[in-house]
Amino acid sequence: MPDQDQGARVALKLDIVVIGAGQAGLSSAYHLKQLGLEAGRDFLVLDGAPQPGGAWQYRWPSLTLSTVNRVHDLPGMSFADISGDDDSVRASVAVPHYFGAYEERFGLNVLRPATVGVVCERSERLRVETDRGLFSARGVINATGTWEKPFIPEYPGRESFSGRQLHTQEFRQAEDFAGQHVLIVGGGISAIQLLDQISQVTHTTWVTRTPPRFREGPFDQEAGRAAVAVVETRVRAGLPPNSVVSVTGLPVTPTIEAMRQRGVLERQDMFQSITPTGVRWADGRELAVDVILWCTGFRSALDHLAPLQLREESGGITMTGRLATQVARDPRVHLVGYGPSASTIGANRAGAAAARELTAFLGLAGQ
Repeated sequence: MPDQDQGARVALKLDIVVIGAGQAGLSSAYHLKQLGLEAGRDFLVLDGAPQPGGAWQYRWPSLTLSTVNRVHDLPGMSFADISGDDDSVRASVAVPHYFGAYEERFGLNVLRPATVGVVCERSERLRVETDRGLFSARGVINATGTWEKPFIPEYPGRESFSGRQLHTQEFRQAEDFAGQHVLIVGGGISAIQLLDQISQVTHTTWVTRTPPRFREGPFDQEAGRAAVAVVETRVRAGLPPNSVVSVTGLPVTPTIEAMRQRGVLERQDMFQSITPTGVRWADGRELAVDVILWCTGFRSALDHLAPLQLREESGGITMTGRLATQVARDPRVHLVGYGPSASTIGANRAGAAAARELTAFLGLAGQ
């Protein structure tokens, strides 16, 4: 019999709920099916987006397949077979098309749009409350990523700025800033990409909290494993994960070489405060700007898990399991696309590990 909420609302009982249908969530769902679980009966994938594609569907139009690092294949189906080899196609079009075809081929039956408000304990099960109904699960694989939680650091005077402020998440096209002085804040890959585009149509200034570290030469498997190991060590210790770029560095590409030649990579130290017309450094120097573009990254979108009290005093979550996907405080919960599995290739492996470990923990393996 389904659970009752004070005799009024019925919660659909499932073994596992997967929250999020990006790379990590779809990989998890695929492997749950490979382990013998049936979508819609034994497990259910919930996704808050209006269509397939995860965060990719929201990316700016100028982000094409030629400018992304790489779209890794989901398990069991090649990206190239679905989207072809035209690198000029928008990532916001090609990836959703691929994800949609993937969901259909493997019958993943994703429920969308379904916004998860909270996950909490209820009668020794996990209650998942959404705007599409209530669900009662024995375990949860959380794959909500970071796109819904943009991060902008607090600086004195930020509310007084009379110009425009926006985050990477809101960027659409460089031409929107023509004729304006744009201050680009951040040292990650997105900051570099947007700095490149905007500097070709208007005047820019680039500031970063620490000097950017450029990586010469190829980023081989050994370097990749070393970078993942650093992040994994942090989350296994209950510390918040670092950004990927802080570990890997920025790859020196032909685009970056061209930016060096144009002089747009002359970065400045981080300012101390924001004024109504711009920013001010600790030495009193001021700069007038029209726009502040915060390319300051994202944080893991985990607020809906707050009632489970998974976090340590450090603010991080102690992770365990083979690929550090299992929450130490509650082994019924796996986080994929978090910490060492934040990359697309890491998300695939994490999805497989989470599916195997959670089904084994719940006694579902082999059913």
